[in-house]
Amino acid sequence: MIEVKENASKLDMGVVKVGRYPLVPFFTLYMILFLYLPLLPHSVHCQCTKTPIIFNFGDSNSDTGGYADGVGLNFAPPNGRTYFHQPARRLSDGRLMIDFLCESLNTDYLTPYLNSLGPNFTNGVNFAIIGSATLPRYVPFSLFVQVSQFLRFRSRSPALMLNGYKDLVGNEDFENALYTIDIGQNDLAASFDNLTYSQVIERIPSFITEIKNAIWNIYEKGGKKFWVHNTGPLGCLPQKLALLARNATELDEHGCLQPLNNAAKTFNAQLRVLCEQLRRELINVTIVYVDIYSIKYDLIANASNYGFESPLMACCGNGGPPYNYNANINCGRTGYTVCHEGSKFISWDGVHYTEAANAIFTSKILSTHYSTPQLSFNFFCNNM
Repeated sequence: MIEVKENASKLDMGVVKVGRYPLVPFFTLYMILFLYLPLLPHSVHCQCTKTPIIFNFGDSNSDTGGYADGVGLNFAPPNGRTYFHQPARRLSDGRLMIDFLCESLNTDYLTPYLNSLGPNFTNGVNFAIIGSATLPRYVPFSLFVQVSQFLRFRSRSPALMLNGYKDLVGNEDFENALYTIDIGQNDLAASFDNLTYSQVIERIPSFITEIKNAIWNIYEKGGKKFWVHNTGPLGCLPQKLALLARNATELDEHGCLQPLNNAAKTFNAQLRVLCEQLRRELINVTIVYVDIYSIKYDLIANASNYGFESPLMACCGNGGPPYNYNANINCGRTGYTVCHEGSKFISWDGVHYTEAANAIFTSKILSTHYSTPQLSFNFFCNNM
């Protein structure tokens, strides 16, 4: 059982005592989800005529268990405490954006590709793995490796179905499927560990090229519908704020590191140009570019308007204010502290987001106001 040090009471946010993992107060979480999820257009929560098929590629922002399956472990409490009431192989206290997006299509959560214990792939596959990046190309589980896994699944699944196997995807369903991509954060984060700002900027085109290659490879196997997220405000993560040397001139008016956020904006500008380019080059293809950066930064900058507090502080971690992040004592390890009111925090563990934050992110995604073109999951539902 994980111990929580008694000196954690210094945290001005409420602390779990030894061996206890209280849930976020039901009423608080309910009110946040009640207030924000109904803001979606009623048509978003659609009834597809066929089971929606989604193939997801990415990192920890959308990994629903691939890393845990791959290395044979589960995450320790209090991960998963809010919705699943137990660790659910996700780095959050509850659901991720990809989970809420699946709910909007009334389909099951995506099964990780690496799940070997009774997997059900009838509604698609999740190839996302914690820690993944676009480069290096051949290192598991880069975007290239994830797409390689997809290509193998693409060739084998229809053949196996003809031989009587179930819980897979038929040949025609690959053309009607939605392909979601959310990757790049780890490329930027790792680059800042040992490169200057200008050197990081110089590397960005190589990251974008890998995303371009991924979309092309999927397109050549019949993919026609792509949903591409840009990357979030890296400089607002409590982890980066706690670990990186900085001076006051590097912080913006909301306390985020401007160099990291500027790099993210540069990445996003190039990704947007790529999506525009591919719309012209690829035939009968829909590519939706989603401005995740603006969605996340808006919540951080206007946290109090959404009922959140301490937007730059991790709910689960160690060290106390202002960031509650300690690289040696991560969430779930001996000595961690965790907030009682998890739904009032945006950051879960200094890198990943709380379920309450993910719910708001998803409501904004599905509003179409942050999408180019302004198409929601409802469009893909009606065209599956």
